[in-house]
Amino acid sequence: MHMPKLRKTSPYIKSPLNYTGGKFRLLPQLLPHFPDNADVFVDLFCGGASVGLNARAESVILNDIDSHVTGILEMFKNMPPEDIVTAVENTVAKYGLSDSAANGYDHYGCNASGGLASFNRPHFMRLRNDFNALRGRDDEYFIKLFTLIIFSFNNQIRFNGKGDFNLPAGKRDFNARARKKALRFAEKLQSKDISLCNLDFRRFNLDHLTERSFIYADPPYLVACATYNERNAWNEKCERELLAYLDEAHGRGIKFALSNIIYGNGKENAPLAEWLKNNPRYTVNRLDYNYSNANYHKKNRDKTPVEVLITNYE
Repeated sequence: MHMPKLRKTSPYIKSPLNYTGGKFRLLPQLLPHFPDNADVFVDLFCGGASVGLNARAESVILNDIDSHVTGILEMFKNMPPEDIVTAVENTVAKYGLSDSAANGYDHYGCNASGGLASFNRPHFMRLRNDFNALRGRDDEYFIKLFTLIIFSFNNQIRFNGKGDFNLPAGKRDFNARARKKALRFAEKLQSKDISLCNLDFRRFNLDHLTERSFIYADPPYLVACATYNERNAWNEKCERELLAYLDEAHGRGIKFALSNIIYGNGKENAPLAEWLKNNPRYTVNRLDYNYSNANYHKKNRDKTPVEVLITNYE
């Protein structure tokens, strides 16, 4: 008798923002490395907030330089969860977007494998154009933005040089899983002592932290190909300044963990390699997407991407 496979339920809350470089899949490897007794957990480049939201600490600060990201997170923190879902559903209805949870795929002349983009494209474009014409950043702005993300390619966030959202329509819609994910995320965000910051990391003041505080830094990867670095927004200068910032935190007795890669896109992350060579006091752990851990040694330094977690403690 054939038994259907059971879907494993993750103990972690997943962000409804499919943020490039998000660490949800690595949480089983990351979280055991973090201290359990931090008074403040700082997610310095929080993105979709998967790490900070699931961290164990008395309080959490979610910081990101992207005001679109922190604005959506602020909406999730302040609006009643059911109101968020209702507002998205009303936007879907207003623009005539698909509702596969209510009507299925056949109703729209689509199927699950091909997705809903062919039906949604003109409705999505009308919503996108209306959103890009908005000037104020109020609840309407962020509900429309979140709806665009749900219906966009790979559920991601991307703006062009003019500041316009420019992703095309994607395959999925605000289905039952997306609704549940949004509700769980909002409920978790509102149940914890979480504050939000929209700062360049250089402006995040270490004076507010203590020796019991903890900083998790997951910056854009210098040698990775990703949409967040299309316009060279993160360069060697940024990398070196972040490493100096973490050195300063270490000097103040503040624990930190840095996610990064040694090699990527056929190149070595030279500033990082130099920093590690000059700081043998820091611990480097190699991570992989098979959820296994191994120490990083020189003999492992080949030219394949090497994701590491660097800490200033054992």
